[in-house]
Amino acid sequence: MEQLVVRLGTNLHDPVHWVVWSAPSQEVIASGELASADALISLGERTSLRRAIVLVPGADVRLCNVILPGKVNRKLQNAIPFMLEDELAEDIGELFFAMGPSHGTEQSVAIVSHRQMAKWQGWLDDAGITADVILPDILALPQQEDSQWVALTVGEQLIVRQGSWQGMQGEQAFLTGVLALQAKAQPQPVRVSALTDIDLHAVPNIHQQAHNDDVPAIGVLAKHVGKASFNLLQGQYKPKKQHNQVWQVWRVPLILLALVVVLTIGDKTLRLNKLQQQNANLTAQIDALVKQGFPDIGTYRNVRLKVQQEMQRLEQSGDGSSLLVMLSQLNTAFAASNITPQTLRFDANRTEIRMQAQGKDFNALDTFKRSAEAAGFTVEQGAINNRDDTVIGTMNIRGAS
Repeated sequence: MEQLVVRLGTNLHDPVHWVVWSAPSQEVIASGELASADALISLGERTSLRRAIVLVPGADVRLCNVILPGKVNRKLQNAIPFMLEDELAEDIGELFFAMGPSHGTEQSVAIVSHRQMAKWQGWLDDAGITADVILPDILALPQQEDSQWVALTVGEQLIVRQGSWQGMQGEQAFLTGVLALQAKAQPQPVRVSALTDIDLHAVPNIHQQAHNDDVPAIGVLAKHVGKASFNLLQGQYKPKKQHNQVWQVWRVPLILLALVVVLTIGDKTLRLNKLQQQNANLTAQIDALVKQGFPDIGTYRNVRLKVQQEMQRLEQSGDGSSLLVMLSQLNTAFAASNITPQTLRFDANRTEIRMQAQGKDFNALDTFKRSAEAAGFTVEQGAINNRDDTVIGTMNIRGAS
């Protein structure tokens, strides 16, 4: 897995060192130096990695240990800023206190100003880079078990780790003098493991050992940074959970999708209600027509089955004749007169159709009568009435002999 490691400076125009490190192969994929934090955005052109481990100058982060009056717990940790208030030059309200490892009643603390944290995060945000970890560069150096110091130079900066929670960082020319004072105060010569080219041989009471890797200094830091368990991103600076970030990315598409689903369901529901209403209207019309054509049909559940039964009954009734046969034989009369039956009643015993029909005028009814009689039927015409622009008359039609 490849990892982007970036070391920021204290100020915007300080050089920025970066490296893409391959953990499986333990090698540098790419590395470089930017003139300032303004150029961080150019990393997007060099690598597709948008998440990073960010190293910051150890001089900007004070590391200290606090002895608490009891076993370390959240309540005592919250009291630490007030316990250190007299030792700090800045108001504790302007400082951020990040908790490190604890041992018994001893709590490690990293202190950095909110103003500096805001700077670093602002630079990263402007470049579109998300920090998984922000770590003082001192703690990115490997820790030696025998009180041996570890030193490394990045550009003009010297970084020295002097213990599990102790170290220094600054300009090499200045920090060499500070190391000389500290080494002079030690009863035994101080062994320093140099991970890059550093010349400390002339410093009294320091015994330098070279352990140079054939990689740039930022690559050495990337090699060891994975072993660090501390992270400045705590409390108010703690990164949002991944699922919240995913939600932020997909929130608008998901909301739009939900809106489409709701609108689709609403439209389908309206159409279903409309179809159900139309079905109810058609059912009512079918019932009316069935009862008009079969006044004695009675009650039924399945209209199609009931009509089929009625038709079969009619076909099997009478002296070899039936309603269907008679209607078939009257097709020519209906076509010639263009009249429309309003009601039909069939007397099987008399083989007679009693019909109320509608035509456009008296001639239509008379044409039907003459055509039916020509086909062999006996037609008795009853009352004839005018209704609006049509004529309605009753007829008794007996089967052809």
